[in-house]
Amino acid sequence: MVRILSIDGGGIRGIIPAMLLAEIERRTEQPIAHLFDLVAGTSTGGIIALGLTIPKCPGAPLYSAQRFVELYEHEGARIFHRSLLRAMFAIDNLTWKRYSSRGVEQVLKEYFGDSRLRDAVTDVVITSYEIERRFPFFFKSRNARERPDYDFLARDVARATSAAPSYFEPMKLPSGTNSEYYTLIDGGVFANNPAACALVEARATLDWSDYLVVSLGTGSMMRSLHLAKYWGAALWVKPVLDIVFDGVSSTVDYQLDQLLPEITGELQRYYRFQVALHGSCHSIDNASPSNITALKGLAGNLIETESAKLDELCETLTEAATSESQKE
Repeated sequence: MVRILSIDGGGIRGIIPAMLLAEIERRTEQPIAHLFDLVAGTSTGGIIALGLTIPKCPGAPLYSAQRFVELYEHEGARIFHRSLLRAMFAIDNLTWKRYSSRGVEQVLKEYFGDSRLRDAVTDVVITSYEIERRFPFFFKSRNARERPDYDFLARDVARATSAAPSYFEPMKLPSGTNSEYYTLIDGGVFANNPAACALVEARATLDWSDYLVVSLGTGSMMRSLHLAKYWGAALWVKPVLDIVFDGVSSTVDYQLDQLLPEITGELQRYYRFQVALHGSCHSIDNASPSNITALKGLAGNLIETESAKLDELCETLTEAATSESQKE
């Protein structure tokens, strides 16, 4: 059985799946990279996916999921920091990107160093979108090991997948074979929930007949847009990205639920962990201490209410990982 982990995009709300993954590591006493055969991520989920599968340097231990909980707690304000001048000219994202890329790039360099995509100990698939040639761009560790021109620095992959439109500038990434560049933005514009992409990748590259998909959300929008009928282009700019991200995630959840339905008496093959967002928690860039506390509270409640499902999942993952290690 191929074990697939998928992590949604969602900016600072990535602390929610990070806490869930830390709980899975605590219950199984194993790192995430040893529990799954393929890890997929978009945006903040892509950063987590890379961080849990690629050591900072050869021979170094893998980061624990708890380390990424701490990243959101301690580095969120540095990633989502803007000067007074930028705040004045950005006019709520309407005329200028909201944040400088300097903060996020510094954090990513500190966490990933000079590690490369080929260094992943478990296969990873990270989504992005090329805006000049107009096509979905998938970073795959499998490709990186086979083609040097697709072996990018892990920190550059993380930067590309999280370049949310109007929040950060696109990532200019050298193509690896010539002087041309890829111009990449957040993969959430087409795959904020990359679970379906991950399942297709597994079916195409891993010749197995059964699949287990674990999909982690960063929160589902509950805020009403009841005044939208009066909005013009300017007022739609800010919420439309949230609508795209949330709508894509929910659609993929529906698709996976149909493809891998729960059958009484059989092993569950699809797990989706998601919370409802209320109030200011919906923002992808609210790194204030109060919002971090609120997001941690949502994750804690999710872990508590889904504890039985988590136990079932952890037992399945542990048994599969043990069986695989015995075969080796």
